[in-house]
Amino acid sequence: VDMAGNYQYRAFGVPGLGLKTGLADDLVVAPYASILAAPLAPLDVLANLRHFEREGALGRYGFVEAIDYTPERRTESETLGVVLRTYMAHHQGMSLVSLDNALHDAPMQRYFHADPRIQAADLLLQERIPHVVPLSNPPIELAEHVPSARVTAGGPVLRHATPHTLSPRAYLLSNGSYTVMVTNAGGGYSRRQQIAMTRWREDVTTDAWGSFCYLRDLDTGVVWSSAYQPTAREPDEYEVIFAPDRAIFRRVDEGIEVRTEIVVSPEDDAELRRVVVTNLSTRHRTIELTSYAEVVLAPHDSDLAHPAFSNLFVETSAVPALSALICTRRPRSGRDRQYLVHVLSGHGRAGADVQYETDRARFIGRAGSLARPRALAREARLSNTTGPVLDPIVSLRQSARVPPGATARFTFTTAYADSDVSARYLAAKYHDRRAVARAFALAGTHSQVELRHLNLSLEDTTRFQRIGGRLITGDARLRSIEAIEANTRGQRDLWKYGISGDIPILLARVADGSHLPLVADLLKTHEYLRLKGLPFDLVILNEHPASYLQALQEEVQRLVERSPESQWIDRPGGVFLRRADLMPAEDQLLVRAAARVMMDGANGGLKQQLSRASAPVTPEPTRTRVSEAMEPTAPVEASPLPPLDLEHFNGFGGFADGGREFVIPVHPAAGSLPPSPWSNVVAHSRFGFACTETGPGYTWSGNSHDNRLTPWRNDPVSDPPGEAVFIRDEETGAFWSATPLPAGGGQPYTVRHGQGYSIYEHLRGELRSDLVLFVPCDETVKVFRLALHNTSSRRRRLSVTLYVDWVVGENRSRTSIHVVTGTEAHTGAVLAR
Repeated sequence: VDMAGNYQYRAFGVPGLGLKTGLADDLVVAPYASILAAPLAPLDVLANLRHFEREGALGRYGFVEAIDYTPERRTESETLGVVLRTYMAHHQGMSLVSLDNALHDAPMQRYFHADPRIQAADLLLQERIPHVVPLSNPPIELAEHVPSARVTAGGPVLRHATPHTLSPRAYLLSNGSYTVMVTNAGGGYSRRQQIAMTRWREDVTTDAWGSFCYLRDLDTGVVWSSAYQPTAREPDEYEVIFAPDRAIFRRVDEGIEVRTEIVVSPEDDAELRRVVVTNLSTRHRTIELTSYAEVVLAPHDSDLAHPAFSNLFVETSAVPALSALICTRRPRSGRDRQYLVHVLSGHGRAGADVQYETDRARFIGRAGSLARPRALAREARLSNTTGPVLDPIVSLRQSARVPPGATARFTFTTAYADSDVSARYLAAKYHDRRAVARAFALAGTHSQVELRHLNLSLEDTTRFQRIGGRLITGDARLRSIEAIEANTRGQRDLWKYGISGDIPILLARVADGSHLPLVADLLKTHEYLRLKGLPFDLVILNEHPASYLQALQEEVQRLVERSPESQWIDRPGGVFLRRADLMPAEDQLLVRAAARVMMDGANGGLKQQLSRASAPVTPEPTRTRVSEAMEPTAPVEASPLPPLDLEHFNGFGGFADGGREFVIPVHPAAGSLPPSPWSNVVAHSRFGFACTETGPGYTWSGNSHDNRLTPWRNDPVSDPPGEAVFIRDEETGAFWSATPLPAGGGQPYTVRHGQGYSIYEHLRGELRSDLVLFVPCDETVKVFRLALHNTSSRRRRLSVTLYVDWVVGENRSRTSIHVVTGTEAHTGAVLAR
C-alpha cells in the first residue's frame, strides 16, 4: 500500500530462496503461489487453501491476490493480516493451468512441447550445470532473520505539559494535500494545498488563531476550551501529545476531563477533531460543546492583504439533517467554486437540537473577543444565521448529559470540496460515526506507510517536526540576531539569487566535507516537511574558500542530485546551492538575517544543533490572557460620566461644541457601541494615524499601507488596537486602559472626535483621565497627552505605560521577526527599525 492508500505491485518471496535482496522486509503470502504447487503436493495445497479461506482470502472471483502480514503495515485493530482484495487475471489463469495439470497429468506441458517452434528451441531450454559454483555472502537479513520491530503510530513523539513555552510548539499533520498545523496551546491553521481553509495570523505571543472548541457547564455557566486557547483558562491538568498520526490534547477542569484528538483523513481532504468528555465528578453534568473557525477559502496572502474584502465573496448554508454547514466562495472569474464543509457527528442530549452560526459579528459581538464571545454568555443561543454574511465563520453547538463516570463523544469535521455534490457527500459521510472511526483508524495506517516510504524513524520525524515548528514560529536560538541587527538590505536583494523571500528560509552553512551529513539530514527534512504541506527554501551556502577544483561544491551538488529533492533545485520552495565566494558580504549578511532557521555545519549535525536549541528556558507565561474589554480589570467600579447634551443624536453619538466635535458615549457592558468602528483620521501629507471610538488605532509614516508603524488589523468586529495607554494603581495593583480597548472592563467612556484630534474621557472611582491624540502639523510625531485628575482627598501612586505593537512595514506577520528594538542612551527613548 502506498502513501495514498492504493495497492502497488511489488515482487516478494521466500527470503531463503529468492535472488532479490530485501525479501525479509515483507511477510506476504499469495494463494496463487500455493496453487502452483498443486501438481507436486496436492494435499498440502488443499490444506493451505482452506487456511486462506479462514483468513478471509476467498472472494467473489476466487482467491484474492495476497495477504500482507508485515507488522509495519498493520494497525492496532488488525490482529490478522491485511487482505488485498484485488484480482489479477494472469494469476487466476496460472492457477487454472496448475489445477488442470494436477487433475489431467500435466496436459499443458505436453501441449507446450508439441509446438514445433518450441521443439526447435528445446536445447536452449536445457539448464547447464556450472562447473564452478560462485560463492557469495548471503544478504544480511538472512544471516539471522529477526522480525521487524513494529512501528507504533500511536507512540508519542513530542510531549508538552504546558502551553506556556518560550514560543508556540507547532506540529504538522497532513495527507499530502490537506494540512493541519496545531500548536501546544491549541492555535494553528488548516490548508488545502494553496488554499487557506481557516484564518491564521503569525503571533507567537497570543497564538489565538485557529479552529477551536468551547465547553460550557450549563449548570454553573463556567466556560473553557478543549485546549488552552482561545479562552486561556488555566486548567487543573494539561497535557499535549504529538504522535505521527495525530495530535492529542488532554485537560481536566473542575471534575471534567476533555480529550481532543486531531487527525487528517488519508481518504479525503478533511480534518477530524474528536472531543471526548468524561465526567470525573460524583454528580450529573450537562456540558455544551461549541466549535468555531473563521472561513477563508482563499490563498493566505490574499486574506492577509485584505480580509474584509475577501470575506465578501463567501456564502454559507446549513444542512440541519446532517448537522452540517457548507461555505462556498463565489468565483470572481470563471474559476470553479470552492467549498468548506463543517459537520458534527455524535449523539447529544435528548431533545437538544444542533445550533449553528456563520456570522462572526453575532458570535463574538461588537468589540468582543474569542476569549469571552457573546455567544458563550449565560443562556445565549446561536442564531442559526446563514447566507452572504460579511464575516463568515462556522460554528456548531450540541450539548450532552454526562452521568458520573460516563463519557460523551463528539467529532467536528472540516473538509474541502470542489463541488456542491461533493460537499454534501462529505457532509453525509462524516456525519456517520462509522466513517469517523474509519478515518481515525486509517490515519494510523497512513502514518506507518509514510514512515516506511520515506525510510524514517520516529526520532527522525521528531527532529523534522521541531525544525518545521521553528520555521513557522521562529526561535531566536536558531537565528542570527547579529545579522538581523547589522543587515541593511531588503527582500528584493534576494531575488537575484532566485530566492523570493516570500516563504521561510532555512540556511545551511557548510565549509568542508565533514558538514555533508548535515546537508543530507536537511534534504530529508525538506522532503518530509514538503509532504507535510510546509514549503520553505533550503539555501545551502558553500563557504569553502574559492579554489580551482571546487570539490566541496561538487560533493554537495552530487548529494542534492541523488536525493528525492533533485526535482526541486532552484524552484520556489526548493533547494538552492550557492557559493559564498560569489556573493558580496552584504548579501551573505542578508541571507543570514532573512533565514528563520540557520545551521552551521561547524556546530555538528542536526541532532546536536537541535539539542543546543532545546536548552532549558523558564520564561514567564507568554500566552496568558490579557484583560478583556468585557471583563472587570479592577475592584474599583468606574463612575458614570456627566450626561451629554448632543446635537443631532443618532442613537450612538451626536455633535457638540457647535459641530466641531462628534461625541460618542461608549459603554460596552451596557451594549452602547456603534455597530461598526467610528473612525477619525488625523494626518498630514507625511504622517498620520486612524483611531476609533474603542482605541488609538494605528499609525503610519509616508504611506498608510506600505509603511505602517503599528498594525491595522482590518477587523470591524473586534477592532483590536495596536497601541494602548495603561494606568495602574501601584497601591492596589488594579489597572485599566485610558481607552475602551484593550482593558476598559466594559465601563463607560466618552470619546470626542474633532478635526485633527481625538479625546478619550474616563472616570475610574475618584480618578479621571483625559487622553488626547494628535499629530503636530509640521512633525512626523503622534502625541499621546494624558491628563490625570485625582478628585479624592488622598494621594494616589500611579504608573502609566504606553504599549506599541511594532510593524514597521506592511504587515506584522512578515516584519515582526526582522524588527530590531533598542533604546537611546541620553533620553531613554525606545527605538525600532
